[in-house]
Amino acid sequence: PPLTQRMSASEHVGVCFGYLGAMSCLVLSCIGAAYGTAQSGLGLCRAGCRDPNMVIKGIIPVAMAGVRGIYGLVLSIIIMSGIRTDGTYGQYNGYMHLGAGLCCGAAQFASGIAVGVVGEAGTQATVFQSKLFAPLVLILIFTEALALYGLIVGMIMAQSGQRRVDG
Repeated sequence: PPLTQRMSASEHVGVCFGYLGAMSCLVLSCIGAAYGTAQSGLGLCRAGCRDPNMVIKGIIPVAMAGVRGIYGLVLSIIIMSGIRTDGTYGQYNGYMHLGAGLCCGAAQFASGIAVGVVGEAGTQATVFQSKLFAPLVLILIFTEALALYGLIVGMIMAQSGQRRVDG
């Protein structure tokens, strides 16, 4: 029988929410990565105009911003690999995968904004005071930690969304 005849209405809803979780994770992560890259890139360009030796140091926030998109891609693939259309994927599974995607995506989005703001201001400030470079990197590491928290919790939720729930 066709796929639609094998799945109940609640299973359709679950699959829909599962795919929404994967999509929201990737989209929010990429928006955060794009914003962080753009803002940090602006700071890099401005700092590079004043001191060309700052270009290499200024690339660090740009690269760190791009990692947010990779985190979102990884969890989206994990979520998509757990979505089943064989009738064993219910609403619980879909809601858990939606929660996982939103958790990771929102964390990547917020972290990307933080990297962009800190990267732009920090790179420009380092041109005038080179001692600010180490604190800049430390702050960027803390924003990376926020992104990792969202990824880890999202992975735990995605794993919980893999199990079969009866009843």
